[in-house]
Order: sequence, then C-alpha cells, then structure tokens
Amino acid sequence: MSETRTKVAVIGSGNIGTDLMIKVLRHSEHLAMGAMVGIDPASDGLTRAARLGVPITAEGVEGLVSLDGFDDIEIVFDATSAKAHQSNAARLQPLGKRLIDLTPAALGPFVVPAVNLEEHLDAPDVNMVTCGGQATIPVVAAVSRVVPVAYAEIVASIASKSAGPGTRANIDEFTETTSHAIESVGGAERGKAIIILNPAEPPLIMRDTVLCLIHAPEEETHDQIRSSIEKMIADVAAYVPGYRLKQQVQITPVPDDQPVRTLLAAGSPTRPTHQVSVFLEVEGAAHYLPAYAGNLDIMTSAALRVGEQIAQRKATIR
Repeated sequence: MSETRTKVAVIGSGNIGTDLMIKVLRHSEHLAMGAMVGIDPASDGLTRAARLGVPITAEGVEGLVSLDGFDDIEIVFDATSAKAHQSNAARLQPLGKRLIDLTPAALGPFVVPAVNLEEHLDAPDVNMVTCGGQATIPVVAAVSRVVPVAYAEIVASIASKSAGPGTRANIDEFTETTSHAIESVGGAERGKAIIILNPAEPPLIMRDTVLCLIHAPEEETHDQIRSSIEKMIADVAAYVPGYRLKQQVQITPVPDDQPVRTLLAAGSPTRPTHQVSVFLEVEGAAHYLPAYAGNLDIMTSAALRVGEQIAQRKATIR
C-alpha cells in the first residue's frame, strides 16, 4: 500500500521528529516514510528509524539530498530549529520539495488545521506556529468568528521535562511567532503569548489559558461564543484526541475601573465590555513521548494532519 502513498522525510531526530515519524508509520493513511534525517548518529530517533526500516542519514539536509530515493520524497517535515529551517528551506525549496515547518521560523504562512488549512494547501512552505499556538489560536478564532476580539492573551504551561534544547532555544521566537499568529490567524486586533516551563514533579500535563477581551453586552452573543468554542474544541480533538476543555467557558463583565485600554491596539475605537476565559488541557497520545508532553504531541498531530491533507489534495489532482 505504501507505494500509493506520498513519501515524506523528517528532518530532526529529536523528540518531535521521532514522535512524528512514529505517527506516520503507525497512523497515516496517505503518507509513507522516505527518510529520517539527523546530525547525531547516536540519536534515538535515527536508531529507531533504522530498526524500523526507514532510510536514515546523520549528515543533515545535505545527507538527505544525497540519499537514494530522495527524488521520490515530496514532503519534508522540519523539526529542527527556527535558524536551521532557514537554511533547510533555502536548500530544499528549489528542488521542488513541499515543506511543513514545525519550528517558529515563520517563513511560510501560519497554519492551524482547524482554522485555516484549506487556505494554504498549495503553499510551498507552511509554518505550524508553536505548540501554544496550535492549542490556543483555535479558541481565539472561535470567539472572533462571533464577535471582534480586541485583545487576546494566551498562557501555555508545559512540563519542563518536555522542553528539550530546541524548545528552549526557540523561546523568544515562540512568543513573537505565537503573538503574531494570534492576530493573523486567530483574528485578534492585538495578541500576546506567554510560555511557562513548569518544573513540577511528577511532570504536569500541558495546560493553556486563553483570555479574550470583547465588546458583547448581549447575553445571546455569549451563548453563541460558547457554542462556537465548543465546536472548535471538537474540531481540534478530531486530530488531537487529548485536547479538551478543563472547565466551562467563563464570560465575565470587565469592571469600569479596569484599565484595559493599555492592552488594546492603538486607535481601538470600542472599550471591551466582557472577558472570555477558556482553560484547556492537552494530554499526549504517548506514541513516543510521555502523555504529559501534550505540547509536543499537538505539534506532531497538527503537522501530520497538514501532511495528510496535502497528500490527499495531490492525489485528487493526479
């Protein structure tokens, strides 16, 4: 059956890349592993790939280009770092490879599958934003499709053990990329992102808080917002089964003496009347990573969803 599937490569043999490889091997309907790429010959990802019969190279993107069968690979997942993706994209795009970027490099359009995947299925390089973005932007988008969101703030709390060297190296890019995507994909006039690495033992499951400031004095609108969020939660859970509301959506009045103007975009004409608070939990599927590493699982699950849809589209065009 794999002969009819779209062949893919994964660059990055760390936690995210290895989990993504296992997802492709075990659960993909339209993708087949064509190569696993790393720079550390002793990495667990390359060792597992070789054991599973996946072609490997420890020579990075140049090793990938030199592999037998490289011409058959159509999609490349990049699970390295924001800086590395810049050089990887420059090398691979001229060779006609479609790129799915799991780093915060943001060279291509932001994609959150439940929100805007259909708009970017033909883009040569799509960016998966960040783990916090994948978890929270759908909620912001769910609110903004009912009523304008003047300000949206997200806080992603992840287990410190689930944050490897790549995640820690990308902290600045995380906040910048996620904040931008809250606006451009989520639809907020102004967005802000915060990440917390929680050192608690035993490690805690990923938790996310979404706060939106809106002008919506009508109770009927509040009901529409709750319904929109619940539908969006179900849409995301279709490809991230551990994604769920931690408690009911809260919509509360903004006190008259609360200085919310300091949070709004310059020139925002209307003072918010209500705050929407949404509390999320993301439990990982534990395919390779521990169940508490929902922050990594949501990235690989979202990337797999994008790859599957691109492959399906290519198959219909053929």
